Amino acid sequence: MLLKVGELARHTGLTVRTLHHYDAIGLLAPSARSEAGYRLYNAADIARLHAIQALRLLGLPLAEIGGLLGGEGCALPAILQRQMASLDQQIAQATALRERLGLLEQRLAEGAQPDLNDWLATLEQMTAYGRYFSPAEIRSLMANWKVVADRWPPLVAEVAALMARQVPADAPEVQPLAARWITLLGQWMDGNYDLVTRWGEMYRREPVARRDDGPSPALIDYIGIAIGLRMAALLRHLSTGDMARLGPPPEDEWRALAAELAALQARGVPPEDEAVQAIAREWARLFDAFTDHDPGIAARLMQAMATEPLLQAAAVATPAVRDYLLRAMAAAPRQKNLPPAAGRA
Repeated sequence: MLLKVGELARHTGLTVRTLHHYDAIGLLAPSARSEAGYRLYNAADIARLHAIQALRLLGLPLAEIGGLLGGEGCALPAILQRQMASLDQQIAQATALRERLGLLEQRLAEGAQPDLNDWLATLEQMTAYGRYFSPAEIRSLMANWKVVADRWPPLVAEVAALMARQVPADAPEVQPLAARWITLLGQWMDGNYDLVTRWGEMYRREPVARRDDGPSPALIDYIGIAIGLRMAALLRHLSTGDMARLGPPPEDEWRALAAELAALQARGVPPEDEAVQAIAREWARLFDAFTDHDPGIAARLMQAMATEPLLQAAAVATPAVRDYLLRAMAAAPRQKNLPPAAGRA
């Protein structure tokens, strides 16, 4: 049985123009022609057309389909693998897009209905963030930001005040602020230093990513110098793996304990007194948790604090209180207590 081009088009759902194109490029030539010159397709032609359409559904271009049907069957596995990889990429892109739309939806749910400029600004920010972070990372940053947001403005103001006084970035006076900056970044970014690094790159390179009330690039560079010096001092004693295992420093608790110790010391209470000993035990407990209950990390961090003046500049306790606490721990019965010379003591 032979079918004319119009009949074949009706049976397959293709257009006559498509079949003519297939003929023109040599992909599907009719096996015969009528006396009047009309294209006539036999069963083999129809089978070939079915193969063409099946491969088209896989997304293969016509040029590759011609090669496959011309006998290059050995290329089929490679082509299929390439198509599957392409589909995987499309699925990943679609998934990322859906997650970003979810983030936009969340932003809308948190505030008033935005105007066009708000939409454009949000979309521009999301595009910038997407160049540095996955949608899951953006979602985590947004969630964590709510926890630390109120603590950033006063810290930025203190750093700006030092800059205004022209205090050098490498001065010990800047170190307490550098330590607080690192702590806040760690809380915001779940202690992931890779995220911290990428955030810094984005903040410098992408003006749209900066908040109107956020720190200026100059301020970021200023505190960045102080942070770099602090990190270098720590990394002379700790590995990056050690750093990743450190927990959030319990600054508020340590600061409160330091104030209690200072009061006891001012009253002349000896280090052996139970009140001082109780504070020493609590300090040691906090430090043990901070160093992930690892004596090796604890020892290396104690060594860093004992030998690096830059780290001592950010300590929450004065040298006198620090010495008082060390004497209290030295006087305690031998047990699993750790000296306070590490962390931010």
